[in-house]
Parts: sequence; C-alpha cells; structure tokens
Amino acid sequence: MTDPKANLPKEKQTALGLYVTAQEAYTKWQTAPEQVKILDVRTPEEFLFVGHPEMAWKIPVAAQSYEWDAEKKQFPLKLLPDFVSRVQRIAKPEDTIMVTCRSGGRSAIACNLLAQAGFKKVHNIIDGMEGDGNGDSASVPQGGWKNSGCPWTKKLTPERLVLPQND
Repeated sequence: MTDPKANLPKEKQTALGLYVTAQEAYTKWQTAPEQVKILDVRTPEEFLFVGHPEMAWKIPVAAQSYEWDAEKKQFPLKLLPDFVSRVQRIAKPEDTIMVTCRSGGRSAIACNLLAQAGFKKVHNIIDGMEGDGNGDSASVPQGGWKNSGCPWTKKLTPERLVLPQND
C-alpha cells in the first residue's frame, strides 16, 4: 500500500512538515479530544452545503471573490487577514491542531500562517473533507473525511463557528 504522505504535491506541503490523513486525524482526536482540535478552514457555503466534521472548529482562511481571473479561468479565493487572530480565540500555540479544507491545499496555507504565528503542532489533513479525484471530474474522490467513514454533518454548530467580523 502506498503512503499517501509520500510525494505530496507542493500545494499540500507545509513549513512544519506535519501531515495526517482524515482517518488519522479523527483517530488522534478520538484519543485526546481535549488536546486535539480539528479546524475546518473552508468557506461557510462549504460547511453548509457539503458538510463538516462534527467536532470541527469552522474558521475560514479565505473568502470567495467575485473578480474573474481570466488566466486561471476562475473566481479566486482571497485570504482573510484576521485568520490567525480568529484561531487564537480557540487555540494556543502549543495545542495540537489538525487542519482540513476540501482536499489539502487551503489547509496547507492555513498551517503555514499558523506556523508563522508561532503554532508548533499544526498538521495538514492532506486528503481534506472530500479527497482527491484522479484528474477526471467524473471520478470518485479518493480519501477525505467523508469517504473515510469519519463522522460529519451538515447541521451547523454556531458555537464552533468563528467568522471574520463585518466592517
């Protein structure tokens, strides 16, 4: 069996080099739920419509923009400047944090932002909430929180939602 952490794409790599699969993150949380925090950094729309880990803190790292990027052929996400300060409301630099997004890219960005702020035990959940496809949009995603049998829900838990403040 191939180790999913071997040969990680550059966009999933982090400065701390700490990686787990969704299943490993869930197992670590089960073992020490008071010491391990699951952090979901996707957008509120993703929490609502795709679902999220039941125990996760939902703290978006980026927001959807509505400025078309013709080169990338997409509406890019824009990083939220208060991300780290929102995480600091629920976690300390010595806490163990497992970070997820859709498939491991945004969570790597979040891990790096937290590492720059002095967090030492921040793990990227490399297969994210939905896992990776094989490049074919019709393919079934491989891995991911939902596909690994980990508990998830679409029911929002406002007490675990830390959104940016409206100006």
